[in-house]
Order: sequence, then C-alpha cells, then structure tokens
Amino acid sequence: MTADVIRSRDLLKVDPVFGQMSFDDHEQIVFCNDKDTGLKAIIGIHNTVLGPALGGTRMWNYTNEWEALNDVLRLSRGMTFKSAITGLNLGGGKAVIIGDAKTQKTPELMKRFGEFVHALSGRYITAEDVGMTTDDMDTVREVTPYVTGISESKGGAGNPSPITAYGVFMGMKAAAKFKYGSDVLEDKSVYVQGIGHVGEALVEHLMNEGAKVTIADLNQERLEEVRSKYDVTIYGGQDIYNEPMDIYAPCALGATINDDTIYKLRASIIAGAANNQLENEVKHGQILQDKGILYAPDFLINAGGIINVYAELENYDRQEIMRKTENIYNTTLEIFDRAKATNITTNDAALSIAKERIETRKREQGK
Repeated sequence: MTADVIRSRDLLKVDPVFGQMSFDDHEQIVFCNDKDTGLKAIIGIHNTVLGPALGGTRMWNYTNEWEALNDVLRLSRGMTFKSAITGLNLGGGKAVIIGDAKTQKTPELMKRFGEFVHALSGRYITAEDVGMTTDDMDTVREVTPYVTGISESKGGAGNPSPITAYGVFMGMKAAAKFKYGSDVLEDKSVYVQGIGHVGEALVEHLMNEGAKVTIADLNQERLEEVRSKYDVTIYGGQDIYNEPMDIYAPCALGATINDDTIYKLRASIIAGAANNQLENEVKHGQILQDKGILYAPDFLINAGGIINVYAELENYDRQEIMRKTENIYNTTLEIFDRAKATNITTNDAALSIAKERIETRKREQGK
C-alpha cells in the first residue's frame, strides 16, 4: 500500500483550516477520531467572549472532510451571532460527526464523542441538531455535563424543535408585517422546504393561521406523513425556486440561496429555519435587497432552539422560554428598520447588532 506525499511547497497551498473561506478568526478547531467506534468528528469554537460556546451536534454523511470542515466553520460562526443578537450570555460553537446517522450512530460512538466534548472542560457545550435526538443527548450526558437538550424526565428542556419552529413563525410574521403592513398570514402562499421536526412544527403554526402551505422534501414517505396530518400540498414541480409564492421557508440544510437559485427566486419574503441560508452572505444578501426580496436573517429567527436549551443553564421556566422566543418578532422588526434606515442588507443589520454586543463585552473585559 502506498500513499501520495504532499511536498512542502505544495502544502503551503492547501491551507486546511486557516485558509478556508469560512474561517473567521475561530478560536479553536478540534478534530476527533476514534478507531474503535468509528467516530470522526470536528468541533468548532468560534467565539467565547460572551460565554461558553454552545451549539448542536450534526451527524451527516458528508461527501468529504473538506465539506464537513466548511460546515462546522459556518455553523459555529452563526451560533456566535445567534446568541449575541438574542441577548444570551453564550459564545458560538458547533460540532459535526461524519457518517450516516441512520446506520452508523451507536451509543458507544455518542459516548466517545461526549468524552471529547468533556475534554474541552466546558468551553464547548453540545446539543441536538440534524441527525440527533434527545435520547442521543441523554447518552452523551452519561459521560459529560457539558450537554443541553436532554429529556425533560431527566431535568432538561427536551426537544428544542418546537421552540425553534415557533421562533421562525414569529420572525415570519414580523417579515409579513414589514412587507405587507399586517402580520396575518392567512391566505399567504408559503413553501416550506424540508419537513423535519422543525419544518413540521412550522407547518402546524402556518395551517392554524390559515396560510396556503406547500411542502417539499427529498423523503417522499415523510411528505405523505405530514400531508396526512395537515391539509397541505406536496410540491410536484421541477424547480421550487421558480414558483410564484409569498414566502419561501428553507428548513433543511443551508446555502439554498446561491448563484444557481437567487435569480430565479420569485418569493417576496425568505424566512426559514435552516442555518446559513445564503451561500455568500454579502453577495447574495445584496442581490436579495436589489430584487426587493425581504430576508429574515436565519441566525435570528431560528434562535428559539438555543433559547430553549439555554434554559437548562440558567434555570428559567417554560414561560420565560416562550417570552424570549416571542421577542424574536420585535428584534426582527428592529433589524428591518435598521436596514432600511441605513440602506444596508438585513443580514448586515443583524450582524452589526450582534457584533456590537460582542465588542461591548470585550471592552468591559479589557480585552
């Protein structure tokens, strides 16, 4: 067996971490490997100025390790700004496990991952994300206290998905208020792309309000299951981005707003649960503004999940969780007003508020 050796002068061109486009002065990147369990994971800690880095663990069958690294860098950065703009005393972190959650996830793998988390001594606190369940977090809790989103029966806040969906719903209503003058979503056409736990919970809120909901997902069985519960339409076309609609709600993986889709998009509002919806936040944020499409920044309106798990650290109750999540409505309107007043994109307006809070804390700490 032979392996190609990278020459030293070529190694300079690789820039595996610091040279990544998604690297944004991250504080720490941890690569985790365990032969016995098959664990291959990456933990990204972006910023801990406001507090320990909290963010979920995603298990996904990435095409390659570069894709996984890019994802954890983008996701951990987003968590920094999500906590900052929501007023939580948390930093931003995220973890990805490379593999198929349906076939490769085992209790032993999750415990080994938990041991890697524990070795960071609280700088990173994990939680549930794509490919993970509350039961998985309970398993991780067996080896480390640095985990949130555990079962309510074990003293935790439980599954964060319903709260995430409620926050997205609040952000969507705020966007409708700003765009149409009313936050009533009755008869608005909403396309929900991705019908996981969050997507389904969002559909329920929309149907209760009388919206006209169309759903899309790669899993046909899942689509049928959701349609059997709600009077929704399953998308049967070839190009969802080219469909006329009031609101596009991406609730699966990120970067669906990209060079291939953005010029086709015929929605008036983008408001969904997915992280990192803009493949290039500067370029695509500006194009959306130029097209007159109102973008509700994802890291703001999908913050309900982190509000929910933060309750485990601060010991506040369900009523306070809902109050903080409902406030996403007000913050979203504040973002829109700032963007309009300063003629910047809504994404830039949200980032500016988040960064201001972080910089204020740094000054207070004398850093």
